[in-house]
Amino acid sequence: MRPEDLVHFCPPGRLIIGCGARHQLPELLARLGYRRGVLVTDSFFTGHTPWVGEYREAARRHGIDTLVYDGGLPDPTTTLCDEATASVRERLAGAAPDHVIALGGGSNIDLAKALSLTLPEGRPIAAFTGDIGGCRPLPLIALPTTAGTGSEATPGAILLDPANATKIAVMDNELRPRIALIDPEFTYTCPPRVTADAGIDAFTHAIESFLTLDSARFERGGNPDPGYTGRSALTMLFARESMRLCFAWMERAYQLGDDTEARIGMAYASLYAALSYGSAGLNAVHGIAYAVAGQTHKSHGSTNAVMLPYVLDALCDSRRSEMLEIAALMGLTGETPEHTARQVPVAVREMIGRLDIPTDLRRFGIAREQLDALCADALGVTRLAKAMPVEDVEGTYRRIIDNAWEGRLSGCR
Repeated sequence: MRPEDLVHFCPPGRLIIGCGARHQLPELLARLGYRRGVLVTDSFFTGHTPWVGEYREAARRHGIDTLVYDGGLPDPTTTLCDEATASVRERLAGAAPDHVIALGGGSNIDLAKALSLTLPEGRPIAAFTGDIGGCRPLPLIALPTTAGTGSEATPGAILLDPANATKIAVMDNELRPRIALIDPEFTYTCPPRVTADAGIDAFTHAIESFLTLDSARFERGGNPDPGYTGRSALTMLFARESMRLCFAWMERAYQLGDDTEARIGMAYASLYAALSYGSAGLNAVHGIAYAVAGQTHKSHGSTNAVMLPYVLDALCDSRRSEMLEIAALMGLTGETPEHTARQVPVAVREMIGRLDIPTDLRRFGIAREQLDALCADALGVTRLAKAMPVEDVEGTYRRIIDNAWEGRLSGCR
């Protein structure tokens, strides 16, 4: 218990977890009264897995019609969302869907969240950025196929605006899925690179939310129903368990893709991380990673990974006791508590290296002359910069970026 906490916790309406759990979904949706759905996915799942066809047939037997949209793409854009809205509405021919299903990784789930807003009236997604204005989106059912993004438990959708190559957030607790169904069997065929990127994304969510701004200090802007509210004892509980599972299973899932125990462990780790960051929020790792992605177009997991050790290093003073907790989970010891805490960023960087992800910005393809622009872009993500629990956010961001380019950690001798 932390008496100072101001807890505002909004998990999905229903959480279903288990191998083969996807087979329960048609009967559950029929029991809840749903009759016409739109399934949002991509061509891989329609062309190379039986899952979409199996679901449609089972749903039909329960009296549910399902229109499939399989135009999902990595890092979906606002343009893609608007085009998908027009295409689906034309195919519906005036029929009104009563739910949307997302099958895929974070990109497909983000697109489905956006479509749950745009499909009822055909409005462009730009009309909902920032504040959805009291709109009630269609109920969303999320079926994640990777163990990493946690979009099945969060209040937002991230889309790329091609006009200026920046990511925009559509954010509201109404966008949290009504049902999050986590079937680890969906992840069994993930290739090693996707497994590593998703796994380190889950770990980043867990450790970053564990160390982020306290709920009592989090700026809520007078909103009685905020999406993110800072860390609390409740979110930290989920983060601890997620980190423990990541340390146990992440590298094993990457190295031994057919290890079902590791796959299941990471499915739980991803969900627990989402239940933590989905209320606590994040800070500098994601804030700077968005800017790195804008310059390099690398994957979300790897851009988080390259920044993570250096942000952790910057938090060793303000989050000393938490770093010692993490050190204990990792089995790290040092000569003094300070030395032990500073071994955490070093050990995390070594873990990232074992996932074959570059561990400094130079090897990531960033030139020194790009660092000023990188820092400015990162600070521009103000909702994440404000959550960094340090006094001098601007100066800290600059030191983090310089250290990440040089590959410099204080715990290395």
